[in-house]
Amino acid sequence: MKPPAPPHLKILLVDDNSDGLLVRRTVLEELGYGVSVAENGEEGLKLFASANFDVVVTDYRMPRMNGVELIQRIRKLKPGARVILLSGFVDPLGLTEENTGADAVIAKSSNEPAHLTRCVKRLVNRAARKPPASQKRAPERANASIG
Repeated sequence: MKPPAPPHLKILLVDDNSDGLLVRRTVLEELGYGVSVAENGEEGLKLFASANFDVVVTDYRMPRMNGVELIQRIRKLKPGARVILLSGFVDPLGLTEENTGADAVIAKSSNEPAHLTRCVKRLVNRAARKPPASQKRAPERANASIG
């Protein structure tokens, strides 16, 4: 069994589908994350502005404010926020990290829970990772060991 996430790590889930919220919340809480939920973009934005979250997970299609609009507003408040966008329409709409502003885009499918947990862990670990002292030296060392 994998060790649980540190309890201080907080995730904000935003989705107008209560069943989707329940499933994702359960999966993430079982991994040890603290999870807050919002049923629409406006509520999500208010929660985001009032607390610190390590990762935001938002649905794309929601009334009044879609996930991309929410991401844009979150980025204005905190440019370095880590955000995952979920959608059942990733391929038909051509949703990518580049055109949505998300750090990761996940298609809703039977594989979604595994993809979601992997992306959350990657983004949380990315926050803790420190860049190497010299990024130029690493490739030189790799090339030197080849020949």
